[in-house]
Amino acid sequence: MADATNVLHVSPVIPVVTIEDPQHAVPVARALADGGIRIIELTLRTDSALTSLKLIANEVPDILLGAGTILTPGQADAAVAAGAQFLVSPGVTPALLDHMLTLDVPVLPGVATVGEVMAVAERGLDAMKFFPAGPAGGPSYLAAIGAPVPNVQFCPTGGISLATAPDYLKLPNVSCVGGSWLTPRGAVEAEDWSQIAALAREAAGLGG
Repeated sequence: MADATNVLHVSPVIPVVTIEDPQHAVPVARALADGGIRIIELTLRTDSALTSLKLIANEVPDILLGAGTILTPGQADAAVAAGAQFLVSPGVTPALLDHMLTLDVPVLPGVATVGEVMAVAERGLDAMKFFPAGPAGGPSYLAAIGAPVPNVQFCPTGGISLATAPDYLKLPNVSCVGGSWLTPRGAVEAEDWSQIAALAREAAGLGG
C-alpha cells in the first residue's frame, strides 16, 4: 500500500534526523526507541546517509525506518534498497510521485498548497507531509483547509518544537508532527544518547 496513513499513527512525533557520521546512526535510533519513539525519518542530506540507513535497518529492526528528503527517483530507489520502509519528500512533482508509487513502500509526499494537496489526493493518497509547516501557514492554515479537504491527514514538519507541537496535534486533520528537536546536533556530536532518549520520552508523551 503506497499510502502512508498507518505510518502517521505510529507516534505523535516522527523524528526528522540528519546524521553526519554513520557511527552515530545506530545509537541515535536506539536512543529514540528507548525513549518510546519507534519511528525515524532519516534525511538524505549527507553523503553518508544511505550508509546510516543500512546500519539502522540491519541493527535496529524494531524501529520503523523512513528515508526523507527524497528529491529524485534515483534517491527513492537507493533508499528502498538500503532498507527504507517508507519514503518522505519535501515536495513532489508528477514524475517523482509516479515513480515512488511504483515502489512497494508507503509514500508521504510533501505539500504546501491546497492545489498540491488536491493533486496528490487525486492519486489516491490520503496521508501527506505539510512542509515547511511554520512558514507555509502553521496550524491556522491546516485548520482552514480541513473543511474543504476533510479526508486528508497531515504530518506537518518544519519549524515545529515541543512547545508548538500540541497546536498542530489538536487539529482533526493532523495525525502526528515531524520534528528535528529530538536529535539536536550537539547531543549527537557529544554522543549524549541519554539526552536524546529523554527528548524522545517527552515527545512520546504528547500522544497522551
